[in-house]
Amino acid sequence: MELWILWLIIIFILIVAEVSTVNLVSIWFIASGIVSLILSIFVDNFFIQFAVFVVLGIILLFTTRSLLERIIKSNSDTKTNLDRIIGSTAVVTLAIKKNEVGEAKVDGKHWSAISKEEIEIGEEVIIEKIDGVKLIVRKKEK
Repeated sequence: MELWILWLIIIFILIVAEVSTVNLVSIWFIASGIVSLILSIFVDNFFIQFAVFVVLGIILLFTTRSLLERIIKSNSDTKTNLDRIIGSTAVVTLAIKKNEVGEAKVDGKHWSAISKEEIEIGEEVIIEKIDGVKLIVRKKEK
């Protein structure tokens, strides 16, 4: 069997593994596999190709992983529509009894709301978090 076919099989297996795990482990070995595939055209010794594959894969893993993770993490800090209302002010439209569901309006939308304290209609509240379809709120400090 030609060595370049073996490298194509290895690259394909690594691509399937990366897509199924999404842990950014085999992506560097995919790149080093491509380099070894190209190297197999010029060098017939499998051990040299394999050494390049392993060494280059490890070098790429240790030198670029943290950079790539930072890039991915910075892109995922974007708030969703729900996250952006956390910390904002809402107005109570249906009285909230202690630990019972009432209603609050924020961004023109009515939400079920719950609090650890009693809050009357018309009072302003701060949205602390979202639990399912309910806002967890507290009275706004005056």
